[in-house]
Amino acid sequence: MRNKSDEELIRLVLAKCREALEELYERYVRLVYSFAFRSTRDEHQAREIVQLVFTRLWSTEKGYDSSKGAFVNWLLTITRNLTIDLLRKERKHSSNLYLQTKHWETFADNRVGPEEIAARNWVKETIQEAYNQLSESQIQLLQMLYWEGYTLSEIAASRNEPLGTVKSRLHQTLKILRRRLPELKEG
Repeated sequence: MRNKSDEELIRLVLAKCREALEELYERYVRLVYSFAFRSTRDEHQAREIVQLVFTRLWSTEKGYDSSKGAFVNWLLTITRNLTIDLLRKERKHSSNLYLQTKHWETFADNRVGPEEIAARNWVKETIQEAYNQLSESQIQLLQMLYWEGYTLSEIAASRNEPLGTVKSRLHQTLKILRRRLPELKEG
């Protein structure tokens, strides 16, 4: 299974091949855990999210579509969505939830070669350069929407701004990032 691509493995997972899921788990458990831990700052919640992510991979009937981007991005989107769901659920039960995130940290993985580390560092630097082109308001909007899990309506209400203004700011922010990150576009 180690010589199979992520796309081949996810097709096997859809066919309920347990070994394929185990291989994907081995490849990506550290990444998923790191992402979840960065978002929650809680070891127990991060482990729960890892379990939810790989359970979702096993139980999904709709697989990864390589025409829409890299497998790792698809996996991190699932992780992000499950993390947001968990945080929103907790926020309902606790009004004192505080989420602190650091921007684009690279985590050490003893199985990652120098090429992968260099590629990650390049992506990190490219994203940081693009972030430097954003205003503080735009950065806060991205933070609240993508990392803290607020909806656009909730952001508008918390800032006492019209929803249309927040949507327009998000549109302009994403436009800036798309212009600044052409190298990262999947094609």
